[in-house]
Amino acid sequence: MSEPLLDVRELSVVYETARGPVTAVESVELTVGEGEFAAVVGESGCGKSTLLFAIAGLLNPPARITSGSVHFRGSDLVTLTERELNALRWRDYSVVLQSAMNALNPVATLAAQYKDAMAAHGSYTKEEIDDRGVEVLRLVGIDPVHLRSYPHQLSGGMRQRAMIAMALLLTPDLVIMDEPTSALDVVAQRSLMVQIKELQQLLGFAVLFVTHDMSLVSHFSDQLLVMYAGQVVEQGPTRTVFDHPSHPYSRGLLEAFPSIRGPRVPLRGIPGSPPDLASPPSGCRFHPRCPLVFSQCDTVEPSLYEVGGARSRCLLHVAEVVR
Repeated sequence: MSEPLLDVRELSVVYETARGPVTAVESVELTVGEGEFAAVVGESGCGKSTLLFAIAGLLNPPARITSGSVHFRGSDLVTLTERELNALRWRDYSVVLQSAMNALNPVATLAAQYKDAMAAHGSYTKEEIDDRGVEVLRLVGIDPVHLRSYPHQLSGGMRQRAMIAMALLLTPDLVIMDEPTSALDVVAQRSLMVQIKELQQLLGFAVLFVTHDMSLVSHFSDQLLVMYAGQVVEQGPTRTVFDHPSHPYSRGLLEAFPSIRGPRVPLRGIPGSPPDLASPPSGCRFHPRCPLVFSQCDTVEPSLYEVGGARSRCLLHVAEVVR
């Protein structure tokens, strides 16, 4: 088998705080193949965006990677200098941030920003830059006349599409997206997700997509990572996780949004809130909120166990525990 496009191994990230070091991402492993769509889901504060920034090499103090590796096309991004990373960004992998209004330069037109991105990674004529700008805007369904527009002149959905267009300027192999639909209404979210999937199939790039909404990626992603309190609690093919969730946290997330099929049932949330990572619970980190908790959950820290084609961090899947 060929090497994966992205191979993350035992990646951990710590924030240095006045209360001491806080582990926001702990020993995460992830592989993304050519043209694959991988999604990372979980509540706010579970470490999703920190994981994404660590993979992309965008962490700033007080955050730092303490262990692990991020191999992309054979190079370990963790060991590269900022100059070496800048040579890879946009050309080989690109990042679409959560708020396009904050990511785009408010005092420059789209054409000027696209020109800057392309000029940083090669020598292009004005005609080549203009043609590429027109091409990528058309790819995301925006009239090329908006190359002369400033970000504030575009709607929220158009800004996100313009940001995705910028991410595709140099045809990267991997596009990393940090909740790009969070500021949009439900209809715009669906429209943008369909467009991202169509572009992925058309151009063949891989996607690493971070969101807090499991329903958003149910029909778009190939594999799913469910994160809780800095750890991956369930990982596997998306359909396997949705059809047969093996961790109580995954089940809770799925029960928190309505289904359009089957009998009407009341929505159930997950009681409580994620723990303070400065002092996480002993044993299983989900046990204070878990409806299936038993005696060993607060003392035994579970590993990721193989369960029916997926992996789950739950002691329910260990035969020798006493329940």
